Amino acid sequence: MKFTKMEGIGNDYVYVNLFEETVEHPAETAVKVSDRHFGIGSDGLILIGPSQIADCRMRIFNADGSEGEMCGNGIRCVGKYVYDHGLVRKETMTVETGGGIRQLRLTAENGRVSLVTVDMGKPELTSELPEPIRVHGTEYEFTGISMGNPHAVYVMPEIDSLDLEKIGPGFETHPRFPDRVNSEFIRILDRSHIQMRVWERGSGETWACGTGACASAAAAMLLGLTDTDVDVCLRGGHLRIVKESDGRLFMTGPAREVFRGEIDLECP
Repeated sequence: MKFTKMEGIGNDYVYVNLFEETVEHPAETAVKVSDRHFGIGSDGLILIGPSQIADCRMRIFNADGSEGEMCGNGIRCVGKYVYDHGLVRKETMTVETGGGIRQLRLTAENGRVSLVTVDMGKPELTSELPEPIRVHGTEYEFTGISMGNPHAVYVMPEIDSLDLEKIGPGFETHPRFPDRVNSEFIRILDRSHIQMRVWERGSGETWACGTGACASAAAAMLLGLTDTDVDVCLRGGHLRIVKESDGRLFMTGPAREVFRGEIDLECP
């Protein structure tokens, strides 16, 4: 199977071009390619293929093989891939996802994309504002936000010392979230900057999460902690989230191709 490794501020995925390739068992393939010791190494697998309702379609499979609805960093890389590889040569394009159709605006230099702005749609509040929750015997408060996929945002005074490998699964699989949830832990730096760490459903802690950054910004705005133009600082870099007057969130960030290769899926 031919593949391309891409990353958006450290949120890395293996991309397969279904215009040319066939992936018969995507869940199993995602587990194999994501393994950082015996596979390629990634946060998951993203399939790029044709769409009947948009310029192209993306499907995302997490590192554990579960299928997700949407990935903000992943969709930026999809936009770069289809543009740079000549599949969709538009600077404004649409991508079909499990969370609906998303519109992308590409910034291209010398025929290659460097930045992508994604219309992430309107965030949906899915909890009280905020809502109490008890995890591992400790009381917290979260704000539930849907960005086409589920998020729980926790505002904390300090997040660097959090042992997410230890506590993350308890947040992800809490009974309050029967379908599991992406968990964002944020610190307010000022009215236009927040720091964020994320425990992603099915992948564990990742260096970045685009939908999580949008959910975190949305929660901070709803709580009155920030303005409507927010820079989100993640482990892998920065994303700019802007809320328009109609409530839609626009996310801008980089996308980068790391390398291309082939993998024999029949090998143990």
